[in-house]
Amino acid sequence: MDLYACECGSSDFDRRHRLELRGDDLVAVYEGVCRQCGRSRRLEFRMAEETPPPAPAFGGAEPSRIIDPGEFADVGYRVSRSAGLELLNRPKSEHHRYRAAMAYALAAFEEVLKFVPPGQDAIPADAFTSEAGRARYRKGPGAFDRDLIEMDIDSTRRVLANIDKSIPPRD
Repeated sequence: MDLYACECGSSDFDRRHRLELRGDDLVAVYEGVCRQCGRSRRLEFRMAEETPPPAPAFGGAEPSRIIDPGEFADVGYRVSRSAGLELLNRPKSEHHRYRAAMAYALAAFEEVLKFVPPGQDAIPADAFTSEAGRARYRKGPGAFDRDLIEMDIDSTRRVLANIDKSIPPRD
């Protein structure tokens, strides 16, 4: 939802959520008012038939039909870069504060990988359906090779493992 901003440019809105049954489809409806301009916002997503995994994962086994791989990559890189800078500039005793952000980035990178078709080594150009996703693909199509996506996943998992080592034991 944060990827699709209001007309004013803000993606910040107070969300109310409900599920609706429309025929055989379960639809998640998010409504609220933009905090910046006061416009009403409404986003609807048809839910997959399988039960989605718990957060921070984004969806089931199939690639998203709402968010394209370029948009997921943008989220993964933006969040991991921001959290990574914080990790570099904070003592190890504070690293646990950035675990959720890195787990979110990992979930985004794992979503990117879902767009690589079985038996292929890269995401095809036609999988990029948003303007932002196509722009990212044009900028560097090689970034969407299976090997590089798996490297992003592995490196983010290593960061998470290091954060987990720094979490103080509970009393």
